[in-house]
Amino acid sequence: MSVCLSKGQKISLTKDNPGLKNIMVGLGWDVNRYDTGGDFDLDAAAFMLTMEGVCPSDKEFIFYGNLKHSSGSVQHMGDNLTGAGEGDDEEIKIDLTTVPENIERIAFTVTIYDADNRRQNFGQVSNAFIRIVDMSNGTEMVRYDLAEDFSIETAVVVGELYRNNGEWKFNAIGSGFQGGLAALCGNYGINAQ
Repeated sequence: MSVCLSKGQKISLTKDNPGLKNIMVGLGWDVNRYDTGGDFDLDAAAFMLTMEGVCPSDKEFIFYGNLKHSSGSVQHMGDNLTGAGEGDDEEIKIDLTTVPENIERIAFTVTIYDADNRRQNFGQVSNAFIRIVDMSNGTEMVRYDLAEDFSIETAVVVGELYRNNGEWKFNAIGSGFQGGLAALCGNYGINAQ
């Protein structure tokens, strides 16, 4: 049975499921009808972070241009250019047992591609969510539906996995950023050129 979280809530994924190995992080959204008329292209990404909250290198930034970490622990399943249809728009698969030891957190983000030129922001996006599925049985474990109104933001940190006393936990963050992908990369120690 899935647990629905609110902003700021945390839950352990492995306490009651100690054998949990492979999970799928699904992210989804809809575009409101009163948009700017241009196509929306939202992009999910994962930032693999050290205890200091930064990526050790750009190789720990997993997105449509770098689909798989060298450890194989984090794999982006590809870019959805339209967000059309029901369910997950983009998926990221994680093998919790092979995440490098120096990685303490994995932050999941969504940005709007070329938002400034297209005059788009998350105020024009609705029904955004993140969910975590146990891949061994297809069961949705956790879901967080973003209820915030991000009227000017072009990037959102949706949630993060993190290690705590030998357990993997999930934190529902729902924090907006202005400046899109470049702002997020700067926040996580990556020079986005």
